[in-house]
Amino acid sequence: MNPTPEDILINITPQETRVALVAHAAVQELHIERSLERGLVGNVYLGRVVRVLPGMQSAFIEIGLERTAFLHVADLWQRQSIPVNADASAEAPAAPAAQPIEKLLYEGQTLMVQVLKDPINTKGARLTTQISLAGRMLVHLPQDDHIGISQKIDGAEQRAALRERMSALLAAEDGGSQGFIVRTNAEDASDAELAEDIAYLRKTWRAIQQRAHDAAPSTLVYQELSLAQRVLRDLVSDATRSVQIDSRENFELLQAFAAEYMPRVSDRLQLYRGERPLFETANVDEEIERALGRRVDLKSGGYLIIDQTEAMTTIDVNTGGFVGARNFDDTIYRTNLEATQAIARQLRLRNLGGIIIIDFIDMHNAQHRAAVLDELRKSLARDKVKVTVSGFSQLGLVELTRKRTRDSLAHMLLEPCPTCGGLGQVKTARTVCYEILREILREAKQFNPREFRIVGAADVIDLFLEEESQHLASLSDFIGKPVSLQVEPAFSQQQYDIVLT
Repeated sequence: MNPTPEDILINITPQETRVALVAHAAVQELHIERSLERGLVGNVYLGRVVRVLPGMQSAFIEIGLERTAFLHVADLWQRQSIPVNADASAEAPAAPAAQPIEKLLYEGQTLMVQVLKDPINTKGARLTTQISLAGRMLVHLPQDDHIGISQKIDGAEQRAALRERMSALLAAEDGGSQGFIVRTNAEDASDAELAEDIAYLRKTWRAIQQRAHDAAPSTLVYQELSLAQRVLRDLVSDATRSVQIDSRENFELLQAFAAEYMPRVSDRLQLYRGERPLFETANVDEEIERALGRRVDLKSGGYLIIDQTEAMTTIDVNTGGFVGARNFDDTIYRTNLEATQAIARQLRLRNLGGIIIIDFIDMHNAQHRAAVLDELRKSLARDKVKVTVSGFSQLGLVELTRKRTRDSLAHMLLEPCPTCGGLGQVKTARTVCYEILREILREAKQFNPREFRIVGAADVIDLFLEEESQHLASLSDFIGKPVSLQVEPAFSQQQYDIVLT
């Protein structure tokens, strides 16, 4: 079965780089990197331990960012007792796996760390001392001495053959670590391509070691590739027809990068010369706007409601205007089937991660439930990010987890509403009126002004002049003070002031 043809569009400005992967005439993935908010995952720092927390089996590491980073004992390489500035060939005995973190680290210690997860909201970056450097076909683990094979490469014989080829290539090299993981896209790679990747990764590691030897603590010693370079490394596949770039300067930079590290990609790079903006040709900007909304309409008339919270994301499937052609059960089944494909696309498009709960429309037919679950797994199989799907729970919900390594599209492009504080709802005008009446009553017991003046939004003041006028008059009589009204156009519905004159 031939893969679905894909096109990659890269829009580059001095402020940000935006990448859209387009297939089936629709945007499947969006990646955005801003010059001021460039991700840190993959960066290597010379860190300094500022605090060890035995109770949490973790440590806070200073790496030169606004917030200290977080290192858990599970992410601590067990031979980290080697000083960073020590000779690369020196090795100490492996520490016992059960050794607590307070026996491995101490405050003021300098060690080389790599970012596993970007800082998210109030959480600092998550670190590891197990350094890994990704190439196009291999991942180099310079501190290890084993060869691993990607779990996505099927077949025991093929995996064994790849391991033997890698062993032979590494044996031909003089010295250096033997720690490598063979990535999925190395499945059909030639020995020459693998050897090129080995040489590139080892050269990169030597440069990192040299910079770490000369650097002061809390210094960046290696920066991960830019988004455009990572796209060439990770997203370009046999299905990719073209990679279109709308910046001549960056087109030439990517040409040089591809020529050095991935020559087979070079002929797919294209400089976009059209008069219309590149993203406009595929309606990418419109797709971004839709991806920031709660509702996703299905072609049949059904729709999804997607709500993203700190703890999880919930997806509710509804029939909407779809009435079907046979019976109610068939309508539900067809809507749920269509929803599986839309859900898989929305997870990629919005980069939703963590726990995701899907509330499909209730199906009483066990065969229908099994078919919907199979279709969901099939749709998610195209996702490059690891996704684990559980079956239907007793409540009829499907739980899945999707690996999260960076902020979602909404977290990157949106901020909490200043009016509702991120709730998505505001108090009604009547609720605000009653709050004002209670506050005036409290103020009247403490102060003795000549008059109370209510300053509020137009809807609130209108309600006081009409339906709530009797309550306002009764309060004025009770406290024995006049109450005047004033509209403030700049106020939101929830804002108000009570001025004592």
